[in-house]
Amino acid sequence: MNDETLKQVACKPEQTFDVIVIGTGPGGEGAAMEATKQGKSVAVIEKQPRIGGNCTHLGTIPSKSLRDAIYRMMEVNSDLHFRQLGVHVEIGFRDLRRSAQTVIEKQVDMRRSFYERNDVEVYHGAASFLDATHISVMKEDGTTMVLSASAFVIATGSRPYRPPAVDFSHPCIFDSDTILDLTETPRTMTIYGAGVIGCEYASMFRNLSVKLNLVNTRANLLEFLDDEICDALSYHMRDTGVRIRHNEIFDHVETFNDHVVVHLKSGKQLRSDVLLWANGRSGNTEDLQLDCVSITPNHRGQIEVNENFQSAQPHIYAVGDVIGPPALASAAYVQGRFAARHLGSGQCDGFEMEHVPTGIYTSPEISSLGKTERQLTEACVPYEVGHSMFKSLARAQIMGHPVGMLKLLFHRETLEILGIHCFGVNASEIIHIGQAIMSQKGEANSLHYFMNTTFNYPTMAEAYRVAALNGYNRLL
Repeated sequence: MNDETLKQVACKPEQTFDVIVIGTGPGGEGAAMEATKQGKSVAVIEKQPRIGGNCTHLGTIPSKSLRDAIYRMMEVNSDLHFRQLGVHVEIGFRDLRRSAQTVIEKQVDMRRSFYERNDVEVYHGAASFLDATHISVMKEDGTTMVLSASAFVIATGSRPYRPPAVDFSHPCIFDSDTILDLTETPRTMTIYGAGVIGCEYASMFRNLSVKLNLVNTRANLLEFLDDEICDALSYHMRDTGVRIRHNEIFDHVETFNDHVVVHLKSGKQLRSDVLLWANGRSGNTEDLQLDCVSITPNHRGQIEVNENFQSAQPHIYAVGDVIGPPALASAAYVQGRFAARHLGSGQCDGFEMEHVPTGIYTSPEISSLGKTERQLTEACVPYEVGHSMFKSLARAQIMGHPVGMLKLLFHRETLEILGIHCFGVNASEIIHIGQAIMSQKGEANSLHYFMNTTFNYPTMAEAYRVAALNGYNRLL
């Protein structure tokens, strides 16, 4: 056979669908569920043996389950009643990590049922494009099948960036995908990278009394947040014993049998039991053979898309971490739904980044939505600030979590809510009350809503009324 005949045989599909989704994380799930609701025949391809993607198996679910287990242990140890009884709980890292497995299993079972109930075919194997309408699926046993579709959604997620100079096979060096495999709680740790993942793990391990260095390549922690929130996070981390080192750049790492020494370009040497590398992520695109469809990822392996999540090929969409920021599970799911709507009808409401809240699971939590003071000042917007300090809220006092605040930014003249920033217990939940109001148009988005609404007492939600009145009083 000549090359053309071989290609025709190789591309002969075993089954044809309207839409094929690559990846079963939040982005893939959102796309698949929305497409099938439109009456499309849908298949999903998952490289791993079980559905859920990295979000379920390596990232969000296991890390947040671990955080919660650590949090509950701390609650017991700080409770006055238990202390009077002489109760003190010490649980090793492996046992704390084990608590997440039950949650993972429940998530997998639930998500599998979504695909089954909606008649979405699930194929397990490594996907790669053959041409614009055909895709190859290599199964774990080495066999290959070919599927075809008129539209595709790439939702393959991302993985930790691994610089060649760091030996990740060494037993003392980890990234965010492998850190949960620790067999025991280390005494000391260096975390290189103070982004969201680095800060979250710094909080967790410090709560386990690990002596910790947090190396930040920038001047401040999480600079995309409001300055006041950045300052609060830095202060609280230092107050708990985290050693933050700003404006530092990695030079090389020296490995030994039972420890590592991280050398920084400033000349500092940080010795610790383990190194957690948490500096950057790369899109999972290297095995997709995107060159076969004339799509070129950027240097981070991420796919460039337009406002409708279309790649260079209009019938091939990409959503979630594989397209870069905001790299949030919550955003990925919505992006998947938006992409599926567009490929189904050719139009849909635009996805607006400013309506996506951040949720950062440090200790305490951080969540924000809208503009920061820095952005409003640069734009010369006349704004005012309203604060509610958690230490003054009855609910926070009852819960024993007085650290934190809710901050409202609003227009001085129209009273429109411009930004909401929360630091403290349940911040990732509290933000959604403000999100609902900010999404309203015209006069419905107003400080008056929070001033005139009756909130249950005592609740954390009451912080909105307190902050609104605090800000309004500044106008008088």
